[in-house]
Amino acid sequence: MRPHHLAAMPLDTAASSPTPPIVLSFAASDPTGGAGIQADIMTLSALGCHPLSVITAITVQDTAGVDGMLPIDADWIDDQARTLLEDVPVAAFKLGVLGSLENIAVIASIVADYPDIPLILDPVLASGRGDQLVDEDMVDAMLQLLLPQTTILTPNSLEARRLAQDPDDETEEGESGQAGEAEMTLADCARRLIAAGSELVLITGTHEHTHPGQVSNTLYGRHGIVRSDKWARLPGSYHGSGCTLASAIAANLAHDMDIVEAVRGAQEYTWRTLAAGFRPGMGQSLPDRFFWARGNETSEAGEPDDAT
Repeated sequence: MRPHHLAAMPLDTAASSPTPPIVLSFAASDPTGGAGIQADIMTLSALGCHPLSVITAITVQDTAGVDGMLPIDADWIDDQARTLLEDVPVAAFKLGVLGSLENIAVIASIVADYPDIPLILDPVLASGRGDQLVDEDMVDAMLQLLLPQTTILTPNSLEARRLAQDPDDETEEGESGQAGEAEMTLADCARRLIAAGSELVLITGTHEHTHPGQVSNTLYGRHGIVRSDKWARLPGSYHGSGCTLASAIAANLAHDMDIVEAVRGAQEYTWRTLAAGFRPGMGQSLPDRFFWARGNETSEAGEPDDAT
């Protein structure tokens, strides 16, 4: 039974309230709540948006890594998304783990019908433990079908190098076994990914150690560096930081924020979720997307140490 005060409320109360910006996320389900569609939903909600979700895959995972993934049938992806989009106006798309080659193709077809809606692509290629989530055919499909429709691509440095590698590069294999990776700078990666169609590329530097005690994130555009921010490096490792960042960018764009400021604000929010993070299991820590609701505010150390 509903509480008495709710039962007495007019039925049209909700209809008279302003609708928050709505973001549609395509991502896999993560039972830990650290990453995937759960991370997107929490981040978008924390930043004042209403999340719509299309689940692309079901996973078996814990805070240490991914043990299995079952892609959702592409026809179900299509039905989920188009049913929502025929009913609800969307202010941004956010894409994460897509599950299969067929899913990439159908999602590319869906978003192509909405060219004016910004698309944020978080190209999750592997778990933090290194469990591979895509094969090379899926990488090629992302490059050919999704990048030309992408507003902002948000790879970490490892993902950027894998996405940007050219199989025709005649260089020796690096430690990762990927030809040409050892020779490619992040600026080179960004140029190739922009040439492949993405309007902007934000490469995060957690895996780089060129600035002791700092993490450097760089936003690239067609004419080079748009903005570079250095953030205090936090101890430990985190599950879901990339999902949080990409979803925060989507939320800020849905709020009509300038695109460069949307990226900067998303970085600050993400840093604060990590600084307030917690370790619920034996693996990685999880971001606390609702740090502000629990009175877990962090210090000004999260502000960029340098910005250009």
